Amino acid sequence: MTQEKQDRRDRLLGMDQPITRRDFLNGIAIGATAAASTPLFAAAAAPDAAHLPAAAQDTLGYYPPALTGMRGSHPGSFEDAHALRDGHTWPTATDSGEEYDLIVVGGGISGLAAAHFYRAQSTPKSRILILDNHDDFGGHAKRNEFKLGGRLNLLNGGTLEIDSPRPYGPIAAGLLTTLGIDVAKLIKTTQNPEFYEHLGLQSGVFFDQETFGADKLLVGLDRMPYQQFLADSPLSASARDTIVRIEEGTVDYLPGLSSVEKKNRLSRMSYEAFLRDLVHAEPAVLNYYHGRTMGEWGVGTDAVSAGDCWAFGFPGFQGMNLAKGSIRRMGFTAAGYQDTGGSLRLHFPDGNATIARLLVRKLISSAVPGHSAEDVVTARVNYAQLDRSEAPVRLRLNSIVIRARHLGDPQSAGPVEVTYLRGGQAFTARARGVVLACYNMMIPYLCPELPAAQKEALHKLVKTPLVYTSVALRNRRAFDALKLSRVYAPGGYHTYFHLNPHVNIGGYRSPESADEPVLVHMVRTPCQAGLPEHDQNRAGRAELLSPSFETFERNIRDQLARTLKAGGFDPARDITAITVNRWPHGYAPEYNPLFDPDVPEAERPHVVGRVPFGRIAIANSDSGGGAYTDSAINQGHRAVMELLRG
Repeated sequence: MTQEKQDRRDRLLGMDQPITRRDFLNGIAIGATAAASTPLFAAAAAPDAAHLPAAAQDTLGYYPPALTGMRGSHPGSFEDAHALRDGHTWPTATDSGEEYDLIVVGGGISGLAAAHFYRAQSTPKSRILILDNHDDFGGHAKRNEFKLGGRLNLLNGGTLEIDSPRPYGPIAAGLLTTLGIDVAKLIKTTQNPEFYEHLGLQSGVFFDQETFGADKLLVGLDRMPYQQFLADSPLSASARDTIVRIEEGTVDYLPGLSSVEKKNRLSRMSYEAFLRDLVHAEPAVLNYYHGRTMGEWGVGTDAVSAGDCWAFGFPGFQGMNLAKGSIRRMGFTAAGYQDTGGSLRLHFPDGNATIARLLVRKLISSAVPGHSAEDVVTARVNYAQLDRSEAPVRLRLNSIVIRARHLGDPQSAGPVEVTYLRGGQAFTARARGVVLACYNMMIPYLCPELPAAQKEALHKLVKTPLVYTSVALRNRRAFDALKLSRVYAPGGYHTYFHLNPHVNIGGYRSPESADEPVLVHMVRTPCQAGLPEHDQNRAGRAELLSPSFETFERNIRDQLARTLKAGGFDPARDITAITVNRWPHGYAPEYNPLFDPDVPEAERPHVVGRVPFGRIAIANSDSGGGAYTDSAINQGHRAVMELLRG
């Protein structure tokens, strides 16, 4: 495409429209690096020690949830970690003189829960410092906040909901109760999952020209027989027949084997191999299904076992007479939906950012007004209250830890010194104990004294990259015109997108009318087909770190324009804001029978990696081997109990 044609296309997409387009460094002056602009900090509270500079989070108007542009792992939050990984060193750190009972590295749900459990198990007067590298707390449980048409609109920028393949146990469930979250009650009183269905809006599939030969939107997925649904698709008659057989057929593709034998076979082949080698699906059919696993696992069907896909209700297994229950190997059971039915599922308007906010309210009550899970959704956090010298718990943002070391022999239970960077300067603080509730694969760089076998295990915990994009639209008319609420796009830049879930809680109300502004949630999971899962994750992570926000925006506008064209959608007119939540280190790694060795639970990398080292304990969902909020909470509790017992 010539530059002239590209410019014309960009104008049609609305790339010249006045929405906020900023990466972190050229954003408004309340970002983390704004500390370099001294005049803006005249109204900031004085720091409590002469050698600690004034901080962005203490300034009037600091409010990260309302920022748009590049969020998630935003520029400024990860570069120093990469420098540490690559062997960079910094000048001698300034001793802050601060001493605590506990320092928590990571202000996500696991780190916040660890701080809560420490106070609960010791004393409310325990002095705790929480350090986080991002400009907001919550870790992956981030909140995207928009003011559209004078009304508050929320969407999750990360962790979607309370949801787990197993019921919440006493630790995680107990914490929710302590925070005032009555899951069963809130499901009944706040959730309206059938809102769009009652309006006649349905699911659809968008076939793109690059993958399938023509742009075509089909609406009515799972609402009509597949032969009818696919009749107007760009697929061949043979491909359509194969999909019908996969979705509606009752063929036993492993005849003569018992249920246990079948499940063992399925656990050792990918879903793509099942479709290709047993179902004999042609390439177009494989392309159609390839993205179906990306929302749950972050990789395509070539890197997820057929056994896992069966357990999650994927099609093709209807005639195979597979008994409920997971497969047991080496004494290990990956208890999941087939065993337990899973946990209750609850979505707050901002995802599990609500849980993070409730934890912060519990730890630093002056920062988060209100008294209930219902009112916290609309509460405006006072970030200037998070790091006050007089408070027993302090939460320090924009502070990336580069070292955690014992002052003396780790076995002597002496103090731990933590070095962190803030505003380009290095500082140290000390504590009786430290919980590393951060990405576990970074811990060997923070604690080079760890045993070699433990460091090796931690390096294996490669997280799944993903992007959650929030798009604000002027109205919902195009979706209504198409009778559409969600789209699966197997060849799209984003594999899935859907209208914001309809939730009314406390003073928060979701839009009702098609004429009201609305948010769209889009999911992208970059990966490179044909490689083992973690190699796909590494390739996807590298891909996420290089594009500018402008590149994301162009692809977002193009995808929505092509998909919603027949509904009268105009990206230049209808898109009013975009937030790209980029997570190069997203989902915690889970056991994958296709690529991971079949060893007992005690020998799995996340278990070997989380062994306490002196007065340093390790949390985060990584150390639980599951990308779920209950895992993050449970690991925070375990880490704290290890310190207190030590």
